[in-house]
Parts: sequence; structure tokens; C-alpha cells
Amino acid sequence: MNSIINLWETNRPLCVLIGVIIIVIPFLIYYLRKARKEHPKGLIAAALSNMGERFGYYIMNAVLVLFICSKFGISDEVSGIMFAVFYFLIYVLALPGGIIADRTQNYKSTIIWGIVVMALGYAILSIPVFSDHGGFSWVLVITMLALILIACGNGLFKGNLQAIVGQLYDDFEAEAAKKGPEALAQAKEKRDSGFQIFYVFINIGGVIAPFIAPLIRNWWLQTKNLVYNADLPRLCHKFVQGTTEGNDMENLTNLTQQFPDAAADMGRFCNDYLQVYNTGVHFAFIASVLAMLTSLIIFLGVKNRLPNPIKKAKAKTEDYTPEERQANAKEIKQRMYALYAVLGVAVFFWFSFHQNAQSLSIFARDFVDTSAIPPEILQCINPFFVIILTPIVMWIFASLVRKGKEVSTPRKIAIGMFIAACAYIFLICVAVANNYPSGEDFKALPEATKMAMKSSPSILILTYFFLTVAELFISPLGLSFVSKIAPKHLQGICQGLWLAATAIGNLFIFLGVKMLNAFPHQWMTWAVFAIFCLISMGVMLGMLKWLERITADNQ
Repeated sequence: MNSIINLWETNRPLCVLIGVIIIVIPFLIYYLRKARKEHPKGLIAAALSNMGERFGYYIMNAVLVLFICSKFGISDEVSGIMFAVFYFLIYVLALPGGIIADRTQNYKSTIIWGIVVMALGYAILSIPVFSDHGGFSWVLVITMLALILIACGNGLFKGNLQAIVGQLYDDFEAEAAKKGPEALAQAKEKRDSGFQIFYVFINIGGVIAPFIAPLIRNWWLQTKNLVYNADLPRLCHKFVQGTTEGNDMENLTNLTQQFPDAAADMGRFCNDYLQVYNTGVHFAFIASVLAMLTSLIIFLGVKNRLPNPIKKAKAKTEDYTPEERQANAKEIKQRMYALYAVLGVAVFFWFSFHQNAQSLSIFARDFVDTSAIPPEILQCINPFFVIILTPIVMWIFASLVRKGKEVSTPRKIAIGMFIAACAYIFLICVAVANNYPSGEDFKALPEATKMAMKSSPSILILTYFFLTVAELFISPLGLSFVSKIAPKHLQGICQGLWLAATAIGNLFIFLGVKMLNAFPHQWMTWAVFAIFCLISMGVMLGMLKWLERITADNQ
């Protein structure tokens, strides 16, 4: 018992990781059994390959914004813009990646090249090189090149593995059709749950990955007789650059009292601390490389058992004839208008939801007590809730269907936007109760004052709970809505439009950090997101009958 207590006191992140793994294992076993008994044989292999890739990605994703700030000493806003552009490319490049695979009809080779290119990008990130000064330098250019490689590799990988999973179910349904209509109907019901299992495996990688970089970074700091502090990199950069102002010098002195070398030569200490701190993060990217190689090994081992997506014959796709297209032109326009309306809502959802890697990460670093749990680790909360809550949400939906009270997809999306608004309304209450100023004003306060004002990590746990429930109402159901509403000859384009809407939402997520540091009171930032979510909900409810009618007409 004493050893457990000592471990908790000395390494709480490791204890939390062990606890998360213990909780997640039964869910993993449940999903594996379900996939093995009820779904095509290749699903588990594809899901495991995807889980390895996502594990490597989320190691990097959890620390990227804070890492760019800590290594190069640039502002939160500039770091946020870089991350937003990178996140935009992650989704947009899935479109040319799909086109390449479609035209070559070689999905497996495209996926393999995607993993290799991503591994190269992570390998470049893992090299601890430093320039003589922070800010924009040749090292930053190399970092951006590595991120572009990761985005390009992700574009080759992301959608094409999903296409293979889709082909698994095409073949699964074709085999069931030979047994009769009832068997076919049962097989078709498995597709949605199969993609949900595939989605859960993504989040299993995501729930463990955020622990890796902080644990490796903190271990590396300890080997050099240093300790982690979220505010030290910013203060060290300011000292080195000669831009310390206000309480910065006093805060830096207070935080470095435990280090004897700091008082003797503060400039040398700051440079050494920054190099050791960021070298630890660089070493964490080695884990991303290993995850990519694991994903590659799994995929190479099973690729011969996985199908290649094939172009459907016109008779099978039931494509419109020219006469049908002309006769149904008005109906097709109505369906596309409905799609555009939902895509507009999706832009605002992703703009609000993906603050987990932007303003919420900065909030965790500056406004939350992270002395025991580093801020990056808090990003495991969302995928953890996805794993835990997915069966519950699906059970609720299924129960309503059995009772004859099925909730339409547009109504579910509207409810999801309200739940997302609740997350930010909660943060408004926290900000008002604690009288939080802007991020810049807060960082300028004396260290003792900041520590007294900081929130508990439980604040973010509850926030992510709301956002995750909203995600489960919107993300998979949005894909379902697109598949229902899209004209038969525009299915691929419409799915591409959904990715484009997600990318546009991601492109503007940097505004969250800018508002957090610029608005005089923090609650104003969260109010912007709450208002966007509530307006989107109102728009969905205003169009509800129209959207439900169009959806029903295309069942």
C-alpha cells in the first residue's frame, strides 16, 4: 500500500495512465468480441492498423501547440495559426489522397506510402536540433516541413483505409444476399456499428497517446536534475530575448529558487532548461515513429486478406439516367440545399469542438493547476469518454427506436449543438466565478496570485464530457445524414464536402487562442463559442421539418 501511495506522490501521470488502461481494457475486449462474432474478419486488422497510426498522431497532436510555443518562444496566437493550418491540411489532403487511390485503383499501396511518409515526418520531428535564437529560424522551417509530410501522409492513409473497411461490408452484404433477404437486412444493420467499432479503436490510441510526451519529457528533465513547470519555458524565452516585463522577472526567480545554478547565471540556466525541456518532447516523437512502424507491420501482415475497393457498376449504383436527372433536378437541388445547411452547422461545430487542441490547451496550461498532471495529458479525456459513452448513447438511440420514439438525425444534430453550448456555458460560469482576466493579463500576475486563482482539472473533465456527448450526437450522425441526403450520382463529392466543412472549421480554430489572450475577460471567449453553438442549434431547429421531410423522402 505504501508503495502505491509513494508512486502516486512521485509520478501521478503514470498512475493515471495505469488507471485509464485498466478501465479501457474491458471495453477493448467487448469491442474485439463483438467485431469477431458479428462483423467481417478484416475489421479487427484494419482497426488495429488504424489505432497504431492514430496513436502516433495523437502523441504529436496533444503537445503540438504548446511545443511550438516552448521551443521557438513564439506567441500562443502564432502557434495556434500554425496548428490550425496543419489541422486544415490533415482533412483537405484526404481528398487528393482519395483521388490518387481511386485513379490508380491501388488503395493498399497508397496506404503504405501514407504510413511511410508520416513516419518520415515524425522522424524529422524527433531530431533535437536547435538554432541560436528562438522565433522564426531554419529549425522552424524544418518543423513545418515535417508537419506538411505528416499531413500529406495522413491524406494518403486516412480516407483510403476507411474505403477498405467500406468494401469489407460491401463484400459482407454480397455474401449475405446469397442467403436471402433476411440475412441481407441483418448484414446491412452491421455497417453502422462496424464503423463505430472502427471509430472507437481510433480513440483507444487517442486515450493513451497524450501521456507519452509528458512522461518522456518529465523523465528527461529529471535525468538533468530539473523539474516540469508549465510557465518556465515562456519565462525563459522572455529572459533570453530580453523582453521580461512586469512580474515576469519575479516569477522567474521564484520558480527557479530550487535550482542552485539559476541564481549564478540565469541566462545559461534558461537556455539549458529550454534545450532539455524541448529535447524531451523531441524524444517523445520517437514513439510516434514506432507507432507508425507498428501500424505498417500490422497492415503488411493482413493486406492480402483485405479487399481492394472496386468501382461499382452503374447497374449496382443505381445512378440516375439523364432523363431522371432532368426530371428530378428540383429534388436534387433541394437535397443539396439541405446538405449545405447542415455543412454550415458542421463548420461551427468543429470550430468549437477542436478548441481541445487550441484555447482549451492554453486554458489548461495557464488557468488549471497542472503541478501534478501536465496539461497535455488532459487531452486524453475526450477519447476516454468516447470509449465509455459510445455504448450508452447507442443504447439510448436503440431504446427510443424500439419504443417508436425515434429521434431524427437533424434533431440529434440540433441537440448536439445545444450540448456543445452547455460546455461553454459551464466555462463562462467558471470564468465569472473566478474573475478570470485575459490570458495575457493572467500570465502577468505574481506567481502566488496565479496559483491561488487556478482551477482544478475537474473543470476540464466536465467540459470534455459535454463536448464528447455533443461529438457523438454530431460527428457519426452527420456522416449518416450525408449518406442519406446526397444524390446517388454525387455521393463521393458530398462526402468530400463533409470533409471540407470539417477542414474549414479547423482552419479558424486559432481564433480561440487569440480571443482568450485579447478579450479583457475570459468569459467573453467562451461566450463566443456558446453563442455560435446556440445559433447553429436555432438554425437547425428552424429547418427541422424541412430537413426531416427531405431525409424521409430519401429513405
